[in-house]
Amino acid sequence: QVQFVESGGGLVQPGGSLRLSCVASGTISSLSTMGWYRQAPGKQRELVASIQWRTGSTYSAGSVKGRFAISRDNAKNKVYLQMNSLKPEDTAVYYCNRDGGYYSWGQGTQVTVSS
Repeated sequence: QVQFVESGGGLVQPGGSLRLSCVASGTISSLSTMGWYRQAPGKQRELVASIQWRTGSTYSAGSVKGRFAISRDNAKNKVYLQMNSLKPEDTAVYYCNRDGGYYSWGQGTQVTVSS
């Protein structure tokens, strides 16, 4: 069972940037698609961005395209989410996981965008 620890969240003003990090407790399979997900209060968890572990091919949801970028460090079993031009609607708890929730969800990291 792989566990994830997310970090890097915080309070930021609209237009600001944050870089989230996720570290896995074990080796991530090359077959995995790792994703960053978010859940705002009263809303369902949604996929924000994903990256295929072996090829590095990425996907971004329409709401964050051009603002967020996902990347990985295979050797360190880490996934990153660079978030730029943040908006209040990006406020949520952000999680990482494999393939839509293959493993148990971690604690997540809170991102609050507010002036």
